[in-house]
This record gives sequence, C-alpha cells and structure tokens, in this order.
Amino acid sequence: MSHTAHIRSHRKPRNRSASTIAMRAGVAGGVLSLAAAGASASAYADEPVTQTLELPTLTADMATQVAQSADATQQAAANYQLQAERDTAAANAAKQAKADLADAKQKAEARKKAAEDARKAAAARASRSAERTTLSTTASTGTSTSTSTSTATGSAAAVISFVKAQIGKSYVLGATGPSAYDCSGLVQAAFKQVGISLPRVSQSQSTAGTQVSLSNLQPGDILYWGSAGSAYHVAVYVGDGMFVGAQNPSTGIVEKPLSYDPPTGAVRVL
Repeated sequence: MSHTAHIRSHRKPRNRSASTIAMRAGVAGGVLSLAAAGASASAYADEPVTQTLELPTLTADMATQVAQSADATQQAAANYQLQAERDTAAANAAKQAKADLADAKQKAEARKKAAEDARKAAAARASRSAERTTLSTTASTGTSTSTSTSTATGSAAAVISFVKAQIGKSYVLGATGPSAYDCSGLVQAAFKQVGISLPRVSQSQSTAGTQVSLSNLQPGDILYWGSAGSAYHVAVYVGDGMFVGAQNPSTGIVEKPLSYDPPTGAVRVL
C-alpha cells in the first residue's frame, strides 16, 4: 500500500457551473447534428436533382408588342404581294402595247398597199379605156394602125391561116379540136402549128409572151380579156382591126372587129 493511500486529498472539488455544462452539451449536440446532416447528405447523393425554371410572365405590354410585330409582318407581306401584282400588270400592259403597235403598223401597211393597188387599178382602167376608144375609132373608120393580113409572113401567116380555117366550128368548154374548141384551146392549137407550145388555159396564155400595147398590135398577137395572169378569154389578132376567137356556145368560132369586144391587153410570142 502506498504511503499516500489513506491520505485525503487536500484539493478542493471543482465547482462546475451550470452554464459550462450547458455549453458543453450544446457543442456536443452541434457535433452530432453535423454528423447526422452529413450522413443524410451521403444517403441522398445518388438521387437526381430536378431544377425548375420559371418562365417570364407574358405581360400586357409584351402581348401588345407581339401583336404589333405580327401586324407589321403581315402588312409587309401584303405590300410585297401588291408590288408583285403591279409589276406583273405593268409587264402585261407593256406586252399588250407592243402587240397593239405591231398590229397598228401592219394595218397601216395594209391600208397603204390597198390605196396603192387602187391607184394602179384606176390608172390601168383609164389606160384601157383610152386604148379601147382608139380601137373603136380605128375600127369604125376602117383604118388600121397594125400590119394587115396580106403582109403577114412566116409563122404569123400560118397561125392566122389556121384560126381562119376554124371559123364556124362549135365552141365547147374544154375542147381542143379538131371539130370544136374553147377560146384557149383554139389559141393553143393555132400556135402548135408553128412549133410553139403554149399553156392550156387563158390565165397562163395572157403572160406567155411579151406584153404589147393595143395601139401597136401585129398579126399573130394573142389578145386577152381581164388582167394579165388572170384573163378569162383569149383570141388571135389577124390584122386590119379584126380578131378570130372561140367566143361562146352561141356564136362558136367567129371573126370580129376589135370594137365588138375591146380586149384588155395583148402578148407577142412570135
């Protein structure tokens, strides 16, 4: 046994105040709380965290701005459409104006040509009228400005001899002889005697040779009625102001003076 075992301690017992005990208890409690919080956080560390965002509230001002923006966009689209329609209308108007101008020019040219044709036709009628007057006067006085039959020689004499030999035969439309002829059939057959091949119809025969004036006819010239290229009747001039032709079914092939039926023109193939 220690030599101090039975000796009482002379140290005074500590006098712990209530506040000190309370403070220690509080500290201990706080440590426990932190520990518990840590454990809790550890337990939920693997769970996903959901974050909620609040969208801004659409206020009256914002709604007005959106509406105004939509109106502006719609108005701009309407403007673009209107401009496009105007551009299309302008292009169509320009195209139509160009077509109208071309049509007007064409009509003006047609009127000009018609006026020129009318002037030429009037001049031709006046010329034919003057020539017919001359022919009528010559026939009535018995004077001829042309070569007479008696002086015709060669091919002209052969043609005249042939057509005079046909006088009294019948006129039959489309006939080419030998017992009947129509007007162009007789002329074609007459010139065939001298080796000249003429077209079959009067329209073509009226342009078969050189055009000559009715005041300068020679025996053997081809007379035609109507215009050159569209004549409706032909005959052969035989001199002394006379012609032989297949006139019509009533008269047949006859010899007549130019005044009987003044021709329009004449061509020379000999």
